[in-house]
Amino acid sequence: MLGFAVMEIRTIHANGVEFAYLSLGEGPLALCLHGFPDTAHTWRHLMPALAEHGYRAVAPFMRGYAPTEVPADGAYEDAALVADVRALHEELGGGDDAVVIGHDWGAFPAYATAGRFRRAVTLAVPPPGSLASGFFEYEQLKRSFYIFLFQTALAESAAAAPGFIDNLWRDWSPGYDASEDLEFVRRSIGAPANLAAAIGYYRAMLGTTPPSGRYPAVEGGVAGPVLYLHGADDGCLSADLTKDALSHLPEGSRTEVVPGAGHFLQLERPGEVNRLILDWLGPAA
Repeated sequence: MLGFAVMEIRTIHANGVEFAYLSLGEGPLALCLHGFPDTAHTWRHLMPALAEHGYRAVAPFMRGYAPTEVPADGAYEDAALVADVRALHEELGGGDDAVVIGHDWGAFPAYATAGRFRRAVTLAVPPPGSLASGFFEYEQLKRSFYIFLFQTALAESAAAAPGFIDNLWRDWSPGYDASEDLEFVRRSIGAPANLAAAIGYYRAMLGTTPPSGRYPAVEGGVAGPVLYLHGADDGCLSADLTKDALSHLPEGSRTEVVPGAGHFLQLERPGEVNRLILDWLGPAA
């Protein structure tokens, strides 16, 4: 298998933002989008497998996550993320044979742009209709305390406190040793401006920060068939939220709950997750 050490880090200008990204392989574009509190390195097991199967795996650091720059417009609403993905697809020469894979925050623009890609995969965040139906159940609200904390003036201080992000990883992926990932996270959102950017996604999510007005609103449902994967032991978003996920996805979609995995299932069960993703994507066109 191609080694993690051979991945290259490059930069590209897209949608007014200078994005840094990891790249491995040659062939049709496989755009891999990370979430919170995470980095492009979350795809270090999947990217070599994609490259071996003939894809050019590209994992950008999302807007505001160093070494990608903090966007000058300060926009973190869904529409900005969707615009980023569309621009990255174009600037990277994606074409009709490109595929997209999104985890956590990366899943939101993957759902919205699935129709632009030959195949789409999302992980750990159910489709919008399914997520809305179970989010306000009491047990899920307890899991989601950080989302409401992030709407307050205490957000940056709380998130920067020793152990806060470490404990999110511990609770979300029980039993997983996240020490390597947490070092990557510290490098990416350890600085105050980057941490504020990462929190900005959540403030835009609930409307605490109003839309920038720079991007057209995201309309319609999921744009194309999706493979949706969720860890059975996810401590962030309960696997119960997946019960009706398929009914909120287009015809031809598929859902799978991965046993023995939590929120960061691509890191906890890389062999199983890679197999599911590669079976869905099929050979590079």
